[in-house]
Amino acid sequence: MFLVVFRNRKRAGLDQAAYGADAARMEELARAQPGFISFKSYVADDGEVIALSEWADAEAARAWGNHPDHAVVQGRGRDDYDQDYTLYTCDNPRTHRFERPPA
Repeated sequence: MFLVVFRNRKRAGLDQAAYGADAARMEELARAQPGFISFKSYVADDGEVIALSEWADAEAARAWGNHPDHAVVQGRGRDDYDQDYTLYTCDNPRTHRFERPPA
């Protein structure tokens, strides 16, 4: 499994409708990519956004990062949406899991 963590803060006054449409389209497109496992996004109280995506392997994550439609929206993010961002990636992260058995 390959993990991608995208931490970002949005610019003040961004076009929320355009951003929302782009974000929804990118999530739909990502979910259709080979090797996609999961995606979740969270907004902290201070406005920071954390987006987590899981991929089968680094190649699948890189292919998504280089997808032509995604590349266009990445550029729009830098130009119009994001104040700043940091991208973290991790191949084969150490994983601990707990699941309560059904009652």
